[in-house]
Amino acid sequence: MITTLKTMIRDEEGATMVEYGLLVALIALVAIVGVTLLGKNLNTLFNTVAGSV
Repeated sequence: MITTLKTMIRDEEGATMVEYGLLVALIALVAIVGVTLLGKNLNTLFNTVAGSV
């Protein structure tokens, strides 16, 4: 039982999976914020162009 517990503590595979999961979540968050900001800027630009025409 103690040997199994020590093996589980030394196993870094779970920690690596968590790190990759956090990295993917961070990238997704940055992408969502970027698309939202870009969308608002494009909407403003299109409205300005439409108002000029």
